[in-house]
Amino acid sequence: MTNSSDQAAKANLFRDLHRGSKVLLLPNAWDVATARVLEQTGIAAIATTSAGIAFALGYPDGQKISRKEMLAMVSRIATKVKIPVTADVEAGYGDRPEDAALTARAVIESGAVGLNLEDGSDRQLADLSLQLEKIAAVRETSRAMGVSLVLNARTDVYLLQVGNPESRFGETVKRLSAFRDAGADCLFAPGVRDLPMISQLVRELHHPLNILAGPGSPSVPHLQEAGVARVSLGSSPMRATLGLLQRIAQELQTTGTYNTLEGAPSHAEVNRMLE
Repeated sequence: MTNSSDQAAKANLFRDLHRGSKVLLLPNAWDVATARVLEQTGIAAIATTSAGIAFALGYPDGQKISRKEMLAMVSRIATKVKIPVTADVEAGYGDRPEDAALTARAVIESGAVGLNLEDGSDRQLADLSLQLEKIAAVRETSRAMGVSLVLNARTDVYLLQVGNPESRFGETVKRLSAFRDAGADCLFAPGVRDLPMISQLVRELHHPLNILAGPGSPSVPHLQEAGVARVSLGSSPMRATLGLLQRIAQELQTTGTYNTLEGAPSHAEVNRMLE
């Protein structure tokens, strides 16, 4: 998909949604059908889940899928929805700033207007100075292509349980503050679930904060009250759907009934949705 004024406008709209009066809610999609379902519920933007897309295409999570295959799905999604799309591109598909630049270019060419860039790869954190170079490469590519990608910069300190528990908060603040100063539009700390700690992160960073939510996380109203700007669900919706499929198969094999299929949209509804 080529660059356009419409895409640049969508990027600006998506950026503004991080500073609105309500928290930005992003239940993540992994293919066109799930993106269209979410769009029809009134969600303001679509965020992809890299793990969900990888799983659907037969890969484990953790940059085992190629940049080309990941962005091909993002492009299919962006083509079929009218709202902004942001792409989870893991650690940028390479260890060099040049790789992050190539990924940013591919994101824009896909029609998306934002990206997630994480600092965790192979179960360890990237060198901070290298991560800042990657962020700078994304920003420079965005400027050169005329679409100001909304960069959600993620640190995996808590997700990977790096270092001593006592040091993790300080390391998270250090990294996210550096990402903010390097030009990230939003800061992402998956693995943080304690509401007082989330509130402290908001106070320390003075910048839009993304929290990964799921069972056991504070509710959306509590996160909004704490000042969180963006709440995403990651691969949880995709995995919950796999759980539903497991229950359908189990019911079929045990009682031989079909009750688990209730609540599905009709064949005609899905057909219309994807026309």
